[in-house]
Amino acid sequence: MKNIVITGSTRGIGYGLAHEFLARGCRVTINGRSPNSVTQALTSLSQIHGNERLHGCAANVTHEEELQTVWDTAVARFGSVDIWINNAGVGHPMQMVWELPQAAIDQVIDIDFKGLVYGSRVAIRNMLQQGHGHLYNMEGFGSNGRIRAGISVYGSTKAAVRFLSRSLTQETADTAVKVSTLSPGIVITDFLTDQYKDDPAGLEQAKKVFNSLGDKVETVTPWLVEKVLANDKSGANISWLTPVKLFTRLAMQPFSKRDLFT
Repeated sequence: MKNIVITGSTRGIGYGLAHEFLARGCRVTINGRSPNSVTQALTSLSQIHGNERLHGCAANVTHEEELQTVWDTAVARFGSVDIWINNAGVGHPMQMVWELPQAAIDQVIDIDFKGLVYGSRVAIRNMLQQGHGHLYNMEGFGSNGRIRAGISVYGSTKAAVRFLSRSLTQETADTAVKVSTLSPGIVITDFLTDQYKDDPAGLEQAKKVFNSLGDKVETVTPWLVEKVLANDKSGANISWLTPVKLFTRLAMQPFSKRDLFT
């Protein structure tokens, strides 16, 4: 029975991962920025899985000391942390860099990159002390070098996630700690659609791509969880939307009738 911590897990992919780990008998600590969001997620998950293997801790990932509290409370509840997943993230409106509000730029960099760095520091430092553990960092658009106008800042942070994760894999090579990455592909969540909240026409246009290449949380997260639980290799990249799958879906796009938004 693995003990799992997932940052940013009160909704979306993180919540889906928590649900799937619990369904496989794991103990899970969820995290969100506000106590209210954590309480709501705990209530929802406990109705399905009970609360014996479930814990929650509110923390802002931009404050390393709060992430340390997440670790401490998870260990106090379950004895150790076997897997830590840095999943917390935010997006920004689909705008050019010079059009983005400074507050949006700062938020994305603080949460999506600095927050992941802090989470990695907390996880690795404590895993070294306990003598084992596997850290997973969540990739996204930009991690594989793809570029798209309007998503430059977010994509830059995700490109940095891949570089950082590979570096951490090397830095922990002679230790009992492992570092890998998760790549869920295009998942239809509020995280995705919120980027178009001020551009409904843009969302309608983007739906053509999303319906072709995207998937729902309940499709992707069971596969990711199975792969994580089966993986014992540091430096692994667990990727849902492989090049072969991407090519196949692009080829079938003219004939596809998928509608992930209904």
